[in-house]
Amino acid sequence: VQVVESGGGLVQAGGSLRLSCTASGSFFAINAMGWFRQVPGKQRELVATISFGDGYTYYADSVKGRFTISRDNNKNTMYLQMNSLEPEDTAVYYCHAEVREEYYSGSYRYDYWGQGTQITVSA
Repeated sequence: VQVVESGGGLVQAGGSLRLSCTASGSFFAINAMGWFRQVPGKQRELVATISFGDGYTYYADSVKGRFTISRDNNKNTMYLQMNSLEPEDTAVYYCHAEVREEYYSGSYRYDYWGQGTQITVSA
């Protein structure tokens, strides 16, 4: 399974960016996908997640009202629309996918990560 992000870059404060992440390969289904971000010297933090089943979404308090997560089940793709960007949003953004495999022995979950995409917001 491969997870590939796209859409990072440099933007001025107050601007917008849209990230995409696609999961490809062999798997039964995607349970959920999410975006994390990390700055040097700090732990990776959760930004937003979305269920591919019922569409339930979760946002970190720091991005509520500014970021919108969505998905396209047919394309195995997740999006993150980021508006009103702030310098504090500068980080490497990582895509995470939780996929499900079904076997006779049961259902199993596996985690996959993208390589990360840099977002820099200038003041």
